[in-house]
Amino acid sequence: MSNEHAPLLAHGVCGLSVDTAVCGMGGSEGTGEASTPNAVPRKLNTFFGVIVPTVLSMFSIVLFLRTGFVVGHAGLLQGLVMLLVAYIIISLTILSICAISTNGAVQGGGAYFMISRSLGPEFGGSIGLMFFLAKVCACGVYVLGLVEAILDIFGQDSASSSALRVLPQGYWYTVMYSSIVLLLVLLVCLVGAHIFARTSFLILLGPGNHTLTYNASYTGFNGTTLRDNLGSSYTVDYSTGKEMSFASVFAVMFTSCTGIMAGANMSGELKNPSAAIPKGTIIAVLYTCIVYVLLFILASSTCERTLLVQDYGFFQSINIWPPFVTIGIYCSALSAAMCSLIGASRILHALALDQLFGFPLAPAAITSSSGNPWVAVLYTWGLAQCVVFAGQLNAIAGLVTVFYLLAYAAVDLACLALEWASAPNFRPTFQVFSWHTCLLGILSCLVMMFVINPVYSSASIILLLLLLLFLHYRSPTSSWGYISQALIFHQVRKYLLMLDVRKDHVKFWRPQVLLMVANPRSSCQLINFVNQLKKGGLFVLGHVKLGDLDTLPSDPVQQQYNFWLSLVDKLGVKAFVDLTLSSSVRQGTQHLLRITGLGGMKPNTLVLGFYDSCTPEDYFLQDPAFYESEEAGGDDFGVDLPSLQAHFPPVRHVESPRWLTPEEYVGIISDAIKMSKNVCLGRYFFQLQGESMGTKMDGAERIIDVWPLNLLRPGSTSAASVDVCSLFLLQMACVLNMASRWRHARMRIFLCVEAESSDQGWVVKEETFRELLRKLRIRASIKIVPWDSVVQLYGQKQTQDTELGELGLTRSAPALSEDFLSAVNCLLMEHSAQAAVRFLYLPRPPTHSGQSQQYLSQLEAVTHGLGPTLLIHGLTPVTCTEL
Repeated sequence: MSNEHAPLLAHGVCGLSVDTAVCGMGGSEGTGEASTPNAVPRKLNTFFGVIVPTVLSMFSIVLFLRTGFVVGHAGLLQGLVMLLVAYIIISLTILSICAISTNGAVQGGGAYFMISRSLGPEFGGSIGLMFFLAKVCACGVYVLGLVEAILDIFGQDSASSSALRVLPQGYWYTVMYSSIVLLLVLLVCLVGAHIFARTSFLILLGPGNHTLTYNASYTGFNGTTLRDNLGSSYTVDYSTGKEMSFASVFAVMFTSCTGIMAGANMSGELKNPSAAIPKGTIIAVLYTCIVYVLLFILASSTCERTLLVQDYGFFQSINIWPPFVTIGIYCSALSAAMCSLIGASRILHALALDQLFGFPLAPAAITSSSGNPWVAVLYTWGLAQCVVFAGQLNAIAGLVTVFYLLAYAAVDLACLALEWASAPNFRPTFQVFSWHTCLLGILSCLVMMFVINPVYSSASIILLLLLLLFLHYRSPTSSWGYISQALIFHQVRKYLLMLDVRKDHVKFWRPQVLLMVANPRSSCQLINFVNQLKKGGLFVLGHVKLGDLDTLPSDPVQQQYNFWLSLVDKLGVKAFVDLTLSSSVRQGTQHLLRITGLGGMKPNTLVLGFYDSCTPEDYFLQDPAFYESEEAGGDDFGVDLPSLQAHFPPVRHVESPRWLTPEEYVGIISDAIKMSKNVCLGRYFFQLQGESMGTKMDGAERIIDVWPLNLLRPGSTSAASVDVCSLFLLQMACVLNMASRWRHARMRIFLCVEAESSDQGWVVKEETFRELLRKLRIRASIKIVPWDSVVQLYGQKQTQDTELGELGLTRSAPALSEDFLSAVNCLLMEHSAQAAVRFLYLPRPPTHSGQSQQYLSQLEAVTHGLGPTLLIHGLTPVTCTEL
């Protein structure tokens, strides 16, 4: 085969022989097709790339300015409970991050890259954008916190003893100072990630807190102070004027736990992201957890509650040298703001490279010569500038927390989906996780979202769903794989095994159709009609390609599937495609009837186009969807409209030879009946209007006519009695009447009677038929049609031949006169000329192949000029009067 020696890196996935440190965007050596010409070298190790930014992001402004706020309002015990809940949530998420990041090469975009490549473009793009917004809001929080700390010392309204209280205060001054700080952060981030990493390390080495001196509210280590601070005492927050609660305090505190993906967001600059992200993140989280617990205990043991609640910057007043805390606040806030800005810009850059949101984000894909996505940084800075108009850190802390919790829930969902899909290629080297931890992580994130702020939570979920719908409608091209397909496969296989054919019941019967299509150019109207007729059942388009595999280098059928599937998408029908290669159409149809479907989902009805001499029309030249969009690009699988048009040959002309002989066509009908399949022949469906995907029609003006008796064998059944085939006709007509485009159509049932006969029993039988319709819950009007003159033309000889034929005593089909066939046709034309579609009884085909042409001629004569007509021979009991 031509593809036996194709490279293993066809989709940019690292092979076993390639070191993950140089996979994807990280390098060009040894990556084969996965490498990119302008790949940026990865320089950051675990310490500088993961531990440092994660620790600084989690400490940030909360460590210095909100530790006392949390302990003062919630008390030590509830504060520790908050820490426990927060760290349980992020620990569960970290397990998912570690699992996903060790399952393959991680490129730029961090959390977005992992989610999108795990869940597909719709989930990845929408959740990636939500995570980007969370990072933007977090950047605004850190900047506002820094300005708050600056004004606490240098503000004119400050209560500090500083002699430099020169900065005017107020809302617009706060916004101005925040804008200046944000501009400084922007300048640093425009330089690049490597300068930022070194700057962050210097900040980490900066001064800490040393609570050695004290004032009136500082008691030192005191048992009484500790006892007073154990319980909660929620009061009004002096910065926002709102009454605090467990949820509002937790929302502020949780912003200190939103930095766990700071290292993952730097994945594009890490030397070995698959190893660095799990190791660095776990170390950083353990370190920050220990520091926070110690600070909570120290603060509650040494400071009175009044100091903790009324002074966000109390660390300065109790420190051995207040500038230590001041410098720590400034450095950590700047570092966290830079980390959020640069992390958000990397996510936006990855979104732009994937082209999920089209033109609006296209400029964000531009990078500098060193690989820094400076346009994405500017985009992020602009949005962060909008956030600082909030003016207060506490005012947007809840929104930031909700966004982060939603992003964490998405990471857990990605890992859960991969685990539940049981895909063989999901083999993370990090094994300390299970579907239980993923599910618990999702539930805990969602619960805490609504505990913190139900309004923000509902709005964020609605926004996420809108983004999902937008991306789904836009249908972005991707070769990442779709987790939905893996999950669907897993569930469908399980339910197919549970669908036991031995438990089938007539009450739940539905059409499961195999429609044989020679050329869809002339069959699209029939395809659309059968799509309405299937009633939620299986619908398969079958096609036989003539050929012998022994004489061919490869199977030509495999190359055709994409074109047929694209046709199905274009028509908007809910159908499968099954193709086969055979030396004859009859043998190929037998193959498809036997092997199409799985378990209890197998076709029970064969639908064929009618065999006549009509010149077919080209549907591709009638539907605008097939000729007005030729300049549009291809679909997600590379089939554009010109290729689709070129793949299917032109329709057959009058002088063109037919692929199928009458004997073979009738043989296909006989084969299907022998295999206990119901058979439908569709004629004149090219005249049926309003079945295409874009047509708005409810069928109010349509009429469905049903002729449930065998019109070609008047003596085979009494006037109003019905057999299995007649009931099958009624059922199919009723199914069509339930379809969306035919729901309001009127259904008429025609009963042919010999009105001039001395036996007037047909009146009683008419009432019997009405009672049958009532029991079957079929809403239809009954039309009585006298056909004495037609029956007279049938003649006694034909009646005897038919009776013998039904008993199997003769192999010859009755010879029907042209006058009789013409009379039957006129009868149908007279009463059903206005119908949109007609259902007729299809007689059983002759057993002798020599009479195939005669059989087809009779069917053609009867249906000549009628319009859309479906001739049906039903073998399956389909009706039930029981509950």
